[in-house]
Amino acid sequence: MQRSLLKTLNLLIVTIGILSSCTTLERASLHGLNDGFYHLKSDSSQKQAVYVDVSEDTISVYPTTSKQPESKPTLTIPLAATDSIPFQRITFKKQGLDIDISTVLMKYRPSIGELPAQLTTDLNLSLYAGWRFDFYTVEHRNDPLKRSYAKIGNRGFDFGFFAGPGTTLISPFTTGNKRSEEYNGMIIQGGFAGFIETNMASFGLAVGYDYLLSPDRIHWIYQNKPWVGLVVGVALN
Repeated sequence: MQRSLLKTLNLLIVTIGILSSCTTLERASLHGLNDGFYHLKSDSSQKQAVYVDVSEDTISVYPTTSKQPESKPTLTIPLAATDSIPFQRITFKKQGLDIDISTVLMKYRPSIGELPAQLTTDLNLSLYAGWRFDFYTVEHRNDPLKRSYAKIGNRGFDFGFFAGPGTTLISPFTTGNKRSEEYNGMIIQGGFAGFIETNMASFGLAVGYDYLLSPDRIHWIYQNKPWVGLVVGVALN
């Protein structure tokens, strides 16, 4: 079990390193506040469609009409500490399709008959697609010199479906003593997952099913039986 968990964690670390090094050189994260179309909501205004241009020093907000930004921004927020007048709290909202590479770190399999419940950490990898909701809050803060700067908070969630390959231990225990020796069998897993988002990775819970590809699937006690797992994903889009 410890060896399988170590393999899964190593695979996840390598995946995160490859994806982040290739696509996040200009941004702190894939799901950070980047250039794009959002809905803006402040404490004193109604929700409106805007285009946000993010640079190293400022956030420029352009009103939009039919997905076309106007020529001049109506709001410019400095990101570095300045002596400018404090601004009110605003929130940028965004939603859209989310595609991730995910792995189930741990699977909880309920008890079957007289056999106890199992917690497994077998190697697996899946492609996840779901609908994502992001909320970016920009608030005014003061540094020790009483200068204003913008603090950006990010929270989000999404839910959708996943599918992919994996491995599982086939043994006398998992086959009702129909198989005397042990081996790692190949499975196809799939199911539904919900994530809480951080800047680069996603963490959540999944409910899924496994389909064993070897002939021992007719004896495997977990064939097409539901499990609950802890899942983590790395963004592709």
